[in-house]
Amino acid sequence: MDTPALMNFPLPMLTALLCGVLAVLVWRLELGPVRANVLFSAFFGLGAVEALFVALRFGYEVAALIPLQRTLPLFLAPLIYLGFISLTLDARTFGRTALMHLAAPVVVMVLFWLSGQNLRLLDWVISLSYTWYSVALYLLWRKGPDALVYARVGITASLSNWMVRGLGFIVFILLLDTAIAIDFEINAGAHVGQLISYGTVPLILLLLGALGALPMMLRPPRAVEQKASVADAQDDDIATRLEALMVEQELFKDPGLTVQRLAKRLHLPVRSVSAAVNRTRGMNMSQYVNAFRLAYAARLLLETDESVVSIAAQSGFMTRSNFYREFSRIHGQSPTEYRLSGGPVEDVADSG
Repeated sequence: MDTPALMNFPLPMLTALLCGVLAVLVWRLELGPVRANVLFSAFFGLGAVEALFVALRFGYEVAALIPLQRTLPLFLAPLIYLGFISLTLDARTFGRTALMHLAAPVVVMVLFWLSGQNLRLLDWVISLSYTWYSVALYLLWRKGPDALVYARVGITASLSNWMVRGLGFIVFILLLDTAIAIDFEINAGAHVGQLISYGTVPLILLLLGALGALPMMLRPPRAVEQKASVADAQDDDIATRLEALMVEQELFKDPGLTVQRLAKRLHLPVRSVSAAVNRTRGMNMSQYVNAFRLAYAARLLLETDESVVSIAAQSGFMTRSNFYREFSRIHGQSPTEYRLSGGPVEDVADSG
């Protein structure tokens, strides 16, 4: 059977390009622990490689890559799951978890390569893997944003939404790969080209949707809408204790600061701390922490001759671009302009 017309312009090549762009964008996100960026970028990077292999095999009949093209999907579901689970576990526990989840597909891959087993069986193993990780991602999502205790302050809700997107992506790939496996069993793969060609179209739409939504996480957080409920005495007490903690110990200097760490210092649930800040300061946790960082950076700009890059790092900002963006948004001028104009220094942390 002739290759479908859609494959004449290899749609998998476009898929590879989109995955590559997403891998770069994800790497730029300030998620918290670097391990999360590594895993999510690896997920999209592997997706780009796999799409390229598919294009070469079915678009240009390059058969030498078949063993890799058929086995690499074993790692897709584990990578996206580990990306999210890395935001719920400490480094040591995560290391053991990652080793277990990544070692399993390596063992399966080696066994199939060495034993010369029929790769059709591998398709069913991959489908089973996708099914297991779909359930695991769903159960993780059910725990809510507060489970992502190692994520950067202010983005847990967004990450929870992205978990749903990741789940949808894995389910779609599961359905497509299962259909391909069935075709190999029944029709000796006679319709695989068509399935890949037509299945790539919704996949591209999913990737374009992700490409459009992902930059939103690079933007500053929106202001928190005022709650109908007013802060009570307990909220005031929590906010006062938290502010004292931030001022005395300067925890804002840690670029990997999480709500979970702050809550532990106060011996309180994460939700109580976030709610207290929302109700007493009218801002979310990301804005609250950044207020201290910006006030500290503004003081260093006026009182020292250190470079702007150095000051950004000392103040707790992960990237210079984020520092420039946030500083300009609050002060109405760049850090360099602020230094040259001589201030004035504003107590941004108390302005919320």
